[in-house]
Amino acid sequence: MISSIVAHTSKKQFARALNFQDGPTPELPACADDQPRLLYIHIPFCEELCPYCSFHRIRLNEPLARSYHAALRREMSLYRLRGYRFSGLYVGGGTPTVLMDELAETLQIARELFPVESVSVETNPNHLTDANIAALAQAGVNRLSVGVQTFDDGLLRKIARYDKYGSGEDIASRLRAAQGAFDTLNADMIFNFPEQTAPMLEADLAILLKLGMQQITFYPLMVSTLTRRLMQKTLGDVNFRREKSFFNRIRRRLEPQYDSSSAWCFSRKSPASSLIDEYVVDFDEYAGLGSGAIGYLQGVCYANTFDIERYIRDLTQDRLPLQASRQFDLPDRMRYDFLMKLFSTRMNVEELEKKYGGRFFKTLWKEMAAFILAGSFRFFSPHLYLTPRGRYLWVVMMREFFIAVNNFRDHCRREAGLEERAVE
Repeated sequence: MISSIVAHTSKKQFARALNFQDGPTPELPACADDQPRLLYIHIPFCEELCPYCSFHRIRLNEPLARSYHAALRREMSLYRLRGYRFSGLYVGGGTPTVLMDELAETLQIARELFPVESVSVETNPNHLTDANIAALAQAGVNRLSVGVQTFDDGLLRKIARYDKYGSGEDIASRLRAAQGAFDTLNADMIFNFPEQTAPMLEADLAILLKLGMQQITFYPLMVSTLTRRLMQKTLGDVNFRREKSFFNRIRRRLEPQYDSSSAWCFSRKSPASSLIDEYVVDFDEYAGLGSGAIGYLQGVCYANTFDIERYIRDLTQDRLPLQASRQFDLPDRMRYDFLMKLFSTRMNVEELEKKYGGRFFKTLWKEMAAFILAGSFRFFSPHLYLTPRGRYLWVVMMREFFIAVNNFRDHCRREAGLEERAVE
């Protein structure tokens, strides 16, 4: 009951926050401080398109992808000219490793332009080759996140990944061979697929534990309204009623050997990993570069154009390819920090009170009181910690947050006159 209320309220709040009104072309605020920030780079190209994915992605067109990387390097230089310095770099997609030579050059230029200390890159199992692993390590990648989703062959076939990425046994073998090549090797998993059962989930957990993965990220299925409607035709509908039992099963199996780096990220207790998927946890602000990338800088949330040809054209003219932006007011910035800080399972109360001049609790006391009554927190000064009950509520809120982001992506694609995705 409580989780349903949280989901409903979160859905309304995030839809409002991501309602970007039409207006003049947004401007990127200049930077005049040395606050740690993350550089997010989006590579939208994939060899094949998965039917459950709501991210901005298109099928690989190699000449277009090479022009895209050239434009991306121009975009990085424009951020440098505006005073930005980034200490962390995260490359997502799409599939960033579809053109390894271009990715390696882009990473090299990023390191030349910015004081990057850590690099995280996403990939797919079929790209875990000796040559690719060596190239990524040479490029300074600290953390490699592999999109596994599941090891169940039947489910892999159902979600159109078996033919692309191999059987569950093949994927497990590739993960085993890649261990030790990076500071952190992460298995990116999804739970609550239609037709996924508790025994299937238990089998996935058993394989992960046998592999001894350094890190496991277990997301609930999060699809936009459009993708969910299209997905129903081939995969069936998402059953949120069983989500809590699935998540608690995951948590109970992994907690003896893993610490919680976020509400849904599990890192081995020894040694613990500091790099995770959710860069929104480790950095208060992040720049979004690439077509369809979303950034959050100095209270401004913004999105680049989803039209890849326009993206390249704008940067050829040294013009930032911004499509939409929204200035968050102070209460919205506080709510954002409240959501993201506790997503890491703990929040430093004193730091946030200092950041907002003593107004943090005064502004969010209703939200705080509601979650305290729901048994979500425990307090050990100066931190608030999520309880097991609170962790699932944060999974629900983050699920609704990313669904709202995915809906916003679909809206931007329609505004740009791009065709709707087809489920393959």
